Amino acid sequence: MSNNNFLLEIGLEEMPARFVTDAMNQLQNKLEEWMKENRISFQSIEAFSTPRRLAVRINELAEKQDDISEEAKGPSKKIALDDNGEWTKAAIGFAKGQDVDLNALFFKELKGTEYVFANKDIKGKYTSELLLELEAIITNISFPKNMRWGSYSLKYVRPIHWIVALFGDKVIPFHITDVKSGRKTFGHRFLGTEVEIFDTNYYEEELLNQYVIVNPNKRKEAIRQQIDEIAENEHWSIPVDNGLLEEVNNLVEYPTAFYGSFDEEFLNIPDEVLITSMREHQRYFPVEDKSGKLLPYFIAVRNGNSEYLDNVKKGNEKVLRARLSDAKFFYEEDQKLHPEEAAAKLDHIVFQEDLGTIGDKIRRLKKIAPAFGEILGVEKNKRMDIERAAALSKFDLVTLMIDEFSELQGIMGEKYALMAGENENVAAAIKEHYQPRYAGDEAPSTITGAVLGLAEKLDTITACFGIGMIPTGSQDPYGLRRQAAGAAQILLEHDFSVRLEDLVNKTIESLENSGILKRPGAEVKQDILSFFGLRLKNILSERCIRYDIADAVLEQAGEPVSLVVKKAAFLQAKLQDENFKDTVEALSRITNISKKENNNDNSVKVNLLEENQEKELYEAYLKLKQELPNQLAAAKVEEAFTLLEEIKPVIHHYFDHVMVMSEDEEIKENRLTQMSNLSSEIHRFANFQHIVFSS
Repeated sequence: MSNNNFLLEIGLEEMPARFVTDAMNQLQNKLEEWMKENRISFQSIEAFSTPRRLAVRINELAEKQDDISEEAKGPSKKIALDDNGEWTKAAIGFAKGQDVDLNALFFKELKGTEYVFANKDIKGKYTSELLLELEAIITNISFPKNMRWGSYSLKYVRPIHWIVALFGDKVIPFHITDVKSGRKTFGHRFLGTEVEIFDTNYYEEELLNQYVIVNPNKRKEAIRQQIDEIAENEHWSIPVDNGLLEEVNNLVEYPTAFYGSFDEEFLNIPDEVLITSMREHQRYFPVEDKSGKLLPYFIAVRNGNSEYLDNVKKGNEKVLRARLSDAKFFYEEDQKLHPEEAAAKLDHIVFQEDLGTIGDKIRRLKKIAPAFGEILGVEKNKRMDIERAAALSKFDLVTLMIDEFSELQGIMGEKYALMAGENENVAAAIKEHYQPRYAGDEAPSTITGAVLGLAEKLDTITACFGIGMIPTGSQDPYGLRRQAAGAAQILLEHDFSVRLEDLVNKTIESLENSGILKRPGAEVKQDILSFFGLRLKNILSERCIRYDIADAVLEQAGEPVSLVVKKAAFLQAKLQDENFKDTVEALSRITNISKKENNNDNSVKVNLLEENQEKELYEAYLKLKQELPNQLAAAKVEEAFTLLEEIKPVIHHYFDHVMVMSEDEEIKENRLTQMSNLSSEIHRFANFQHIVFSS
């Protein structure tokens, strides 16, 4: 096999599992970019990682850069030649700088001016020389958190202990802190020893002999196969969470899966508690029977071989028993506290210094949420459920279980509420109002949960904007972008036809009554609608809506989210219609000329409409004004657009016979007012000027 490969391995103290994959990808990408920038060809690149190492192997790396010939531009001909046609000092200096003979210079015209040029041949450097720059590539990998060690100034994820840098069988010499590059690597911390790499083709095999599966995909597949084998042998079903699998994969170098058990009495604890305790604290996979019922077993993955596995199993069972005993105690103790008693304690938990306590937030939600329900047309008995759910929505924050497992907030609230005798709608809303918790999560399934979730999210967003806490760049400590995206998802999935502006107005009113806002309400409202516009643009992008279509429909701020999405999807589909461009151009013509209107009085003086075409357009405008809002309110997008299409020939007829910019000032202003009014109606659907057609 060819050995013209380059191997780079960085050996470290164990990295946090969540850092490993990204760091490996960064190393690969940085090396790929570096090779392209330096004109070094290669056949392929492979990335490797374990908790203790990041590595890349570049196969068939060229021994030197590609030679290139490039054209260098010098001074203009006037400067390069003197009056006698001889080369000037400027030309001689240019030739010398380009390392070419004067006879090799030539002239070329650029934008009407002649310049002197030279063809410069650049010989490629040897790759082994260029690889000495690796230190900068390695130290420029970014991590969420870094540390320093010893007296070194370098900040890195963990201390570096060894570096392998081999081009073919030759070491590329450089150093980071006091660690010099070489060919020596290390196997598993307990099962392996140090080993020298002489042939990069056998890198994986050498480390496998030292109990390290260095390819993360092969390691992950080994874990999957071992889990599947256990499941098959024991007739179990083992749901493998991909996030947990990724984390476990980055915690081990040589995985060995095994199963353990726990007392059946713990199955009386809710499944969510058991699974969370196993997953979050111990990194275990839960076990189910074929019907999906949780069983008193778990799957763990050891970082090592199968020796003394019984001892490892007993140790893991002992640790889990302690965890589950705590969870059982929390569960039983929490049931002694009634939800209303728990909710009363929320006055002692600060939400934000300027926004008061969680209790203050609950009192706002008790008003906002039912008001939202009324706006959304929710029946009265469900609005009563919404108010009750709002009052209890955060009570589980004071429970022992949530103190231990914060990710179960809402989930335990639902269970405790049902145990306390609350109805199912109220209990479901306590859980669902947090949803969607993250991208890809489900929206609330019940109307009660959806309305409460909307109220909770808009209260948080509006309150933060009201005191000037607006997300900037990567700074978003209260997750307002996620909250806004979640609110939009709820409005979409429940197809609520309410105007976003109406919900924002109600929320601002509540916060003004509470004396929380530190900024004018109108200002806060404008900022929030713009903020939601950006979130909606992301939603449209995820649905493959073109950016110009998105811009066109988003100009009408505060509209129902479902209507915005329907209009965008409709216009995107209309791009295939051969008549669509003509319609857009006609509507845009009105919008464009209306910008010249300066008259504060927006009423058209009918007695000044001289031409038949003006009167015809005015009649079309009146019909549009009357019918378009109704069609949009009913979300009948196609019917609404048909109304716009119907006025297209009227617009063309108008501009063929009428000069808007009349010499008579009064007539001109009246015609511009007519354009402005019609443009406002067109804008109810979209600003068609944003739509771009390819030539």
